[in-house]
Amino acid sequence: YFFLSMLSMADLGLSVSTLPSMVAVFLVGQRKVGAATCFMQLLFIHTFSVIESAVLLAMAFDRCVAVREPLGYATILTTKHIGSIGLAIVTCSAAFHLPLPVLLGRLQFQPVNALSHSYCVHPHVLRLAHSSTHSGFGLFVVLSTLGTDAVLTLLSYVLILKTVLSIASNADRLKAFNTRISHICAVLFYTPLVSLSIIHRFGKKKLPAQVCMLLSYLHFLVPPMLNPLIYTLRN
Repeated sequence: YFFLSMLSMADLGLSVSTLPSMVAVFLVGQRKVGAATCFMQLLFIHTFSVIESAVLLAMAFDRCVAVREPLGYATILTTKHIGSIGLAIVTCSAAFHLPLPVLLGRLQFQPVNALSHSYCVHPHVLRLAHSSTHSGFGLFVVLSTLGTDAVLTLLSYVLILKTVLSIASNADRLKAFNTRISHICAVLFYTPLVSLSIIHRFGKKKLPAQVCMLLSYLHFLVPPMLNPLIYTLRN
């Protein structure tokens, strides 16, 4: 429940970070945003997104320990340890993204600064700069956070799968699989942002705006909407 509470707070923070500019664009017709405001929105969007990804990893680790070491679960994941994990998630997520507004503020941008969607994210803002010398740092942050989380989450489920398949009863196997479907669905939504950053770094110089827009909306808007439904109705 502690990790679910953190997940709900991350979803709420991500929604609050994206909705104001979306409301301003689509309902009020305000299509201009200052550089400082854009950079701050970018900071909060990416920070809450990484917090959400890290919480999903923590939940996968929690289930892995519960399945593989049921008798030692209470000893391994004590309240103190869970609190330390939560604090580390928030601290590391903020520390990784604090340099982004500073680095972006040093760049020279093109005269026509038109974003392809209604909020600011790092890969899209970086495309408007004359020089993208800091794109490597953005890719490093994504791979160090979302990429690492995805790999470790996959490893956790490999271990869980190995343990579940060793269960003799088919009914118990099916029950164990059904309890993890919701978490697997939630994790899958974090693949688009990793793909977006890799495409931006190594892809063609000019990517179709529709591709970046679709990946961005899919990653930032769909999980906060579906996570409450997945974890409430499914559980």
